[in-house]
Amino acid sequence: MKLHELQPNEGKTKNRKRVGRGISAGQGKTAGRGTKGQGARAGGATRLYHQGGNLPFYRRLPFKRGFTPIDRVEYNEVNLDQLVAFGTNQEVNPETLSAARLLRDNEKPVVILGRGNLGIALKVRVHRVTKGAQSKIEAAGGSVEIIE
Repeated sequence: MKLHELQPNEGKTKNRKRVGRGISAGQGKTAGRGTKGQGARAGGATRLYHQGGNLPFYRRLPFKRGFTPIDRVEYNEVNLDQLVAFGTNQEVNPETLSAARLLRDNEKPVVILGRGNLGIALKVRVHRVTKGAQSKIEAAGGSVEIIE
């Protein structure tokens, strides 16, 4: 077999239909467009997602509202009342919090929030601490260090 002998399988290819070329061609006069109306006109096609008076699909979807800042930092939130599992003078950092299964995502930074009371002194070393949480930790005799 040579390159010039190659051809597609029988019935694989068809000649394209030449519309609007007379009645004997099978698609003459209106050429499959029907009579009158938007679809019969030249350039009369509707836009994508057109629904003829219904609320368009892309406007029915609720998630297309607002925008999300690209530089927002999402934190693992840990409250003071979750730190009762730690012993006195124990260090609280992302590794120990992860070992205690208090973090949702180990890749994200950690913030300590001020819900609850702390009765033990802890060495807290995290990425961020709220003012209320810091005052409660220091009142209990602990210390706070911020990781950069």
